[in-house]
Amino acid sequence: MVQQRILRAVIMGPPGSGKGTVSGRIVKRFGLSHLSSGDLLRANIKAQTELGLLMKSCIDQGQLVPDDVISRLILTEMRSIEQSSWLLDGFPRTVTQAETLDGVCSVDTVINMDVPFQIIKQRLTSRWLHLPSGRVYNIDFNPPKISGLDDVTGEPLIQRDDDTPETITRRLRSYEKQTQPVLEYYRSKGMLETFSGTETNKIWPHIQAFLSKKLFPQNDKVVGKA
Repeated sequence: MVQQRILRAVIMGPPGSGKGTVSGRIVKRFGLSHLSSGDLLRANIKAQTELGLLMKSCIDQGQLVPDDVISRLILTEMRSIEQSSWLLDGFPRTVTQAETLDGVCSVDTVINMDVPFQIIKQRLTSRWLHLPSGRVYNIDFNPPKISGLDDVTGEPLIQRDDDTPETITRRLRSYEKQTQPVLEYYRSKGMLETFSGTETNKIWPHIQAFLSKKLFPQNDKVVGKA
């Protein structure tokens, strides 16, 4: 019987890179627990928890949610899955958050999705959103089963007001400025694995093969003896 080892992974990529789609495939294929900072943020705001109210106040005032608040949100949730393999999505976004995470557990690998910004701009102008859940669709490569409706609830999809070329350019530059130090932090530790391409379906097989080797290292030994 092939045994799967415990894996702690982080996935990074700019908005529109296909990170959400790939995260879903990783969870489905390998059974990792998925922790999305965006999903947790929305859930806590909706439930009006102490952290949720604090984060909503920051967002309403146009401020960034402080590192320690985001870290508390994620690390509290991680306690329930500490004995499992997991995938962190949207965290850490700063070196301070990465250092906080390192103080609690050891990350095995960081998957970085590198997609040209021009491709992302094209994707985001074709993007539709189910606002209550945060589910994202793209009419070019990840369309809903029924045009204009969410696959799960059947509720209407919307297009974000800020999915314009100018706004997208600013968001991508902001992402690059914020996360480049984090990528360098993990690169210096030898943990960063970058997957480059223009199509999610062509990047995915490489990520799948990489994770298969990480999760089932004994398979390589068997092949090597053959």
